Amino acid sequence: MLQKTGTFLLLKSIRMATLLIAICFISFLLIKNSPIDPIRAYIGADMLKVGPEQREKIAAYWGLDEPLMVQFFNWGSSLLAGDLGTSMIFRRPVSEIIQERFMNSLILMITAWVISGVLGFVLGVVAAMKKGTWIDRIIKWYCFTLASTPTFWMGLLTLIVFAVWLGWFPVGLGVPAGVLAQDVTLAERIHHLILPALTLSILGVANVALHTRQKLIDVLASDYVLFARAKGEKGFPLFWKHGLRNVALPAITLQFAAFSELFGGAVLAEQVFSYPGLGQATVEAGLRGDVPLLLGLVIFSTLFVFVGNLLADIVTYLVDPRTREGKSL
Repeated sequence: MLQKTGTFLLLKSIRMATLLIAICFISFLLIKNSPIDPIRAYIGADMLKVGPEQREKIAAYWGLDEPLMVQFFNWGSSLLAGDLGTSMIFRRPVSEIIQERFMNSLILMITAWVISGVLGFVLGVVAAMKKGTWIDRIIKWYCFTLASTPTFWMGLLTLIVFAVWLGWFPVGLGVPAGVLAQDVTLAERIHHLILPALTLSILGVANVALHTRQKLIDVLASDYVLFARAKGEKGFPLFWKHGLRNVALPAITLQFAAFSELFGGAVLAEQVFSYPGLGQATVEAGLRGDVPLLLGLVIFSTLFVFVGNLLADIVTYLVDPRTREGKSL
């Protein structure tokens, strides 16, 4: 068991290393061949006041006058040493910006992840138990509609309804405007977190709900459940005794695997609500040509998504013995 687990983790580590190397190389080439001018991004509004000689000095300072492969190896060497570089627009180390913004994004994503997982699982169970009824049809319509709804559109809709029309929540930002960081209370942070988390939660229930519904329908049609029905078991006790164990693991695995979708949705939600997370930092870095920050965010987001998928694989591997035996699910 321990040997198989060690081999499993070793193979996953090799895959992660090769993936990161490929992502680093491809991202570096794409950014270097894009129309982004890092010198212009660094200088900003004073571009017209800077002469050719000063541009050359700035390029030499950042190593931009070196050949492309030399730049890549210099950047890769610094990356292996734990140095992601300095942001051109924030004038701070990239690692500090990612750490600061990641905590905001992590709180948002965990909140939305838990709510969408629980709500999706409950809706899937209810739809399966009420198969063919109006409740089942409403839940399926709700899930199919959400599966095709863009995140930014849902964000704008919730913003208009709950912030503009009803005035229950703030229009945006992670904290109240004009308030010092040390004076912001936990209640105020939660108040600003609700709308973006609600947007991601509403959209995240569809996959879990539909998958749980279909899985539970198959379980309820099995021979051992039919035998339990013949003995007089029905309703919630029947589900709790015979259905929960069979549908909970696939739902948990699917929810862990949804980390990549959740991260992509968080980027759009943070932009709509001006929430100070990794998503908004990525958009700012792309629009303003901050190459070091953009590369750092790409690497970190790749690592984050891979870890989410790895957790899903580990949960399945440890809980389901069929994966350890090399059998297909």
